[in-house]
Amino acid sequence: MTRFALAAALAAAVAGTAYAQTVEYYVVQDTSTKKCTIVDKKPTTTTVTQVGPVTFKTRQEAESGMKTIKVCETK
Repeated sequence: MTRFALAAALAAAVAGTAYAQTVEYYVVQDTSTKKCTIVDKKPTTTTVTQVGPVTFKTRQEAESGMKTIKVCETK
């Protein structure tokens, strides 16, 4: 019984770690305000569109990437 509990705990820890690493970040632009933001889910509505050709693995990478996207430059 102890082996089963230990195996279940190990499997849960590995699954949780794998899930945490699959988060992707997107730079999106609001179609009405033209303001860019970073989200962690791919846009599925027509009120925002993904700008830039890539997804980012971390929020910090997305912030750096947003600075290089022309439509997101502040004036």
